[in-house]
Amino acid sequence: MVVAAASERLGKAEAGTGKAASAAPKFLGKRRIIVLAVPLLLAGIATTLWFTGVLPRMLGMAQTEKKEESTKTAAPVYVELPDIIANLNGGPHRQSYLKLTARLELARAADVEHVKAAMPRLQDLFQTYLREMRPEELRGSSGTYRLREELIGRANIAVAPARVTDILFIQILMQ
Repeated sequence: MVVAAASERLGKAEAGTGKAASAAPKFLGKRRIIVLAVPLLLAGIATTLWFTGVLPRMLGMAQTEKKEESTKTAAPVYVELPDIIANLNGGPHRQSYLKLTARLELARAADVEHVKAAMPRLQDLFQTYLREMRPEELRGSSGTYRLREELIGRANIAVAPARVTDILFIQILMQ
């Protein structure tokens, strides 16, 4: 009887550990969900704060509006370009010429002297580009727009570190 009672007690002890063992994985499963959910929740909050602009302001990364306003209110500065006359690439049988009168718009008044010093290089880049153009490429407003964009890019290369913001065409004559 003593043996039966001891084996009965041993069986109950094993059954108790079995219940505890089966409860442990359920508890660990809930813990894993919590461990994964918390970082995702924090990442979602941080993303929301970033895109609403709260987090950059808190970190000091927001741009001040005063700097933006000062650049918008500054009056543009213009520099006259000498007249440019170039023969266009019209083929061997037909000669076409272009006369271009324009002004450069600069971002800062301090850049005027630098642009005037770089004027020979600027004229050379413009002449070289214009000589390779065909008359058909300049027709219409799209041709003028492409010409403006190309000349602005070349002007910024020639006058770096100064910055040309626009080229204003005064006269474009094509013969």
